[in-house]
Amino acid sequence: MKQRFGTIVLSVLIVASLSAAVSAQVPPLIDREIFFGNPEYAGAQISPDGKYISFIKPLNGTMNVWVKGIAEPFGAARPLTNDVRPVRSYFWARDGKYILFVQDKGGDENFNVYAVNPADKPATGSQVPEARNITSATGVRAMMHAVPRSEPDAIYIGLNDRDRAWHDLYKVKISTGERERIMENRDRLQRMMFDNSDKLRLATRSAPNGDTEFLRVNEDGSTTKIYSCDAFEECAPLRFHKDNKRLYIRTNKDDADLIELAFLDVATGKVERVEGDPLKKVDLANAIFSDRTNELVATIYEDDRKRIFWKDSQYKKDQEEIKKRLGDRDVYFQ
Repeated sequence: MKQRFGTIVLSVLIVASLSAAVSAQVPPLIDREIFFGNPEYAGAQISPDGKYISFIKPLNGTMNVWVKGIAEPFGAARPLTNDVRPVRSYFWARDGKYILFVQDKGGDENFNVYAVNPADKPATGSQVPEARNITSATGVRAMMHAVPRSEPDAIYIGLNDRDRAWHDLYKVKISTGERERIMENRDRLQRMMFDNSDKLRLATRSAPNGDTEFLRVNEDGSTTKIYSCDAFEECAPLRFHKDNKRLYIRTNKDDADLIELAFLDVATGKVERVEGDPLKKVDLANAIFSDRTNELVATIYEDDRKRIFWKDSQYKKDQEEIKKRLGDRDVYFQ
């Protein structure tokens, strides 16, 4: 009996010792706030006129848009929106007079486009200036298509006000909200793309069989299919080349194992490979373009760490300077 008791005690001590050893090797739990909490700053942009820096940060616990003068300290930043639902993204009007953002009400997914003047003072009894609903649509959903450089007081949007299934193309005047229907969407078009001269040139759609189709928009408003990939492939338009004849696309159509960067000639449908991962390991994640020159600035590949291949030496120098100041961190560019 004593021998059995001694064996039991020894077994318990061994198990306890092993448990303690295992516990000692387990790293401490990481607070979920680190993964899912709001960042301190996100989505920083410089206004087109160079007067402001804007960014998203929490206001009353919710992500909202803030702005500061280019020379002001961040402590002087002031909020421009005070939504109870997070403002996930925003963009500047081309002349820097307005910040624009898309938002719904209470999660109803009926999105409208709002404009707020960064120079305005807070409205009476509010922490922020008034944001105007420039699409002012009820029960429909607005989607952004383009912010034209040639018309800084305009944006191109899609609205499904005529047909709930498909969005017609509209031009909206930012300063007044006046809108004009440019094209009725009777071809199930989804994304509409403008070239560097702000001319509608391309649209995409999903075919009934799951294919993704690229369609050229002709002078008379009709459309012609020029490219497609099936449901097991991926293809997406990125931006028009500076010659306005070719389109940068991401694609792994046919025999390509990884998603690569390619040119698509909009007139002929001819495809020309531009670049794939130099290490032949991962898909092309994104491409960065200069909004001033329309040149390809860099290609990005998401490996264990983000790999950026710069095409512009000045941008590369800028990144190196940022890394000197911030350390070995992944820096995101847009």
